[in-house]
Amino acid sequence: MSLRCFLISGELSGDTHGAALMESLRQQETDIIFSGLGGTQMHAIGGETMDNWIDDAAVVGLWEVLKKYGYFKKRFAETLEAIDEFAPNVIVLIDYPGFNLRMAKALRERGYQGKIAYYISPQVWAWNRRRIPIMARLLDLMICIFPFEKSLYEDSGLRTVFAGNPLVDELSEVAHLSREENLLGLFPGSREREVGKLFPLMLDTAKQLLKTFPNLEIATAAANETLAQTMEEMAKESDIALSLTVGNAHSLMQRATCGVVASGTATLEAAWFGLPYCLVYRVAWPTYAIGKALVKVDFLGIVNILARREVVKELLQHEANPSALAAELTRLLECSDTRRALQTELAEVVSRLGQPGSHERAALAIRELIAPSHG
Repeated sequence: MSLRCFLISGELSGDTHGAALMESLRQQETDIIFSGLGGTQMHAIGGETMDNWIDDAAVVGLWEVLKKYGYFKKRFAETLEAIDEFAPNVIVLIDYPGFNLRMAKALRERGYQGKIAYYISPQVWAWNRRRIPIMARLLDLMICIFPFEKSLYEDSGLRTVFAGNPLVDELSEVAHLSREENLLGLFPGSREREVGKLFPLMLDTAKQLLKTFPNLEIATAAANETLAQTMEEMAKESDIALSLTVGNAHSLMQRATCGVVASGTATLEAAWFGLPYCLVYRVAWPTYAIGKALVKVDFLGIVNILARREVVKELLQHEANPSALAAELTRLLECSDTRRALQTELAEVVSRLGQPGSHERAALAIRELIAPSHG
C-alpha cells in the first residue's frame, strides 16, 4: 500500500527544504505519493499533484498579508478539501507558521486522524511560547533545526527530533577560499527594504574607516541584479569605490578580513565561514517597538541565541550608526588575535548545528512516526 504524503510550504526556503525532504523520503520509501502546496522544486518532484503557489504565497509583512486576505482564505478552504480528497497518511507542514499552524488546528477540528509533522520549527520560542502546548495537542511530531528547540517542545509532551540544520548540508559543498588582508565585506541583506535602510549606513561606516585604514578595500554582494543597480547608485552618491558582485556572498564571507552583516540567515552563514563580523538591524520605530514587546529572547542574532551570550556584537536601531559600527570594525581590523578569538567562538557555535544529512534524518523521523500504521 502506497504511503501518501501531503506537504505545505509557502516560501522559497521552504520549497528548497521541502524538495530535499521529498527526495530523502523517496529514497527511503520508494512506494510514496506526494501532493500539496509548494514551489518549483517541490513541483518538479511531486508532479502535477504538487501545486506551485510560492509566487503568490511568499508575502512579507502584516499589511501585505491583509491585502491578500481573500486569496489566502480561498486557498485555505481549497487545501482542506484537497487533503480530504487525497487522504494522506501524513501531513508535513514546512515552516510558514501563519498558514500552517492554522491549518493544523482546522484539520483537527474537522476530525483528521492521520499524522501531522512540522518541519523547520516556527520561532515561537522567540515570540509566543504559550503556543507550544497548543501545538503539542495538534501535532504528532516536531522536527527542529536548532538544538535548543528540542527540550522546549519535549517539555510540552510533543514528540521532537533535532535533525540538524540544512545549512550545514548546503554550505559543506562550498569550495574553500583563502582570506585576504584589508578587505571589508558589507552584507546589507537580500530585501529591497533592508538594503535601503542598511547599505547607506554601511557605506558611511566604510567612509569613516578609510580615514584610519587608507588601504582598506570595500566589497559587497547583491542578492540579485535589481538590488545590484540600487547599491551601485548608493555607492556613487557616497563617493565610495567598491567591488560589487551578484549572488557571490559566500565567496566574500570567506575572503574578507572582517565584515558587517544584516540580521538574518546571512549571520549564520557568516559564522559558518568564520568571518569576524558585527550584526546590524534597523527598522521603522513602530515595527521595532512592537517587535521588542513581543520577542522574548535576549539576543537577535541566532549565533548569540545558540551561544546564550553576545559572541557577535549586535548594533540595533539607534546603536546602528556609523561611529559605533566603525568602532567595532576598527577593533577587528586592528588585531589579528581578536579576529582569531572570535573565529574560534564562531566555530564552537557552528559545531552545535549537527552533521550533514539533516533532510535524511527528518525523512527517517517521519517514516518512524507512521511506521505502526503503514505497512
